[in-house]
Amino acid sequence: MMDIVDKQTRSRMMAGIRGKDTKPELALRRALHARGFRYRLHAKHVLGRPDLVFPKHHAVVLVHGCFWHRHNGCRYTSIPSTRREFWQAKFEANVARDATVRAALLERGWRVATVWECALRKPDKVAVSAELLSTWLISSEATIEIG
Repeated sequence: MMDIVDKQTRSRMMAGIRGKDTKPELALRRALHARGFRYRLHAKHVLGRPDLVFPKHHAVVLVHGCFWHRHNGCRYTSIPSTRREFWQAKFEANVARDATVRAALLERGWRVATVWECALRKPDKVAVSAELLSTWLISSEATIEIG
């Protein structure tokens, strides 16, 4: 199957996909800040450069896009119809890297939260996710997954 746009247009479209400051990440940051939590963004000294780092709580938050990080059972986890082998390999590498980073963070004593994009798409879901995350941050649990 042929791509519906030319190579330069596809390249420009893919280059426009952000790795930081995505809409779900910004929504979660606003909600947590409004609840009084302070954090560092993409801290270079923490393995994997997590989206949010809470030094006071020794916790990190990873905001994962359902498409790129392969959220199991999510409706936003689709596979492009062209170059399926390429995409499958890319997705498998993303999932493997996520697992490695998560395990290494836990091993180093960090508490790890994973918040999926689908849990941050609507304002009411953002509020629920922020409340769950707020409760987790002040608890002593090592991990949480929201989404």
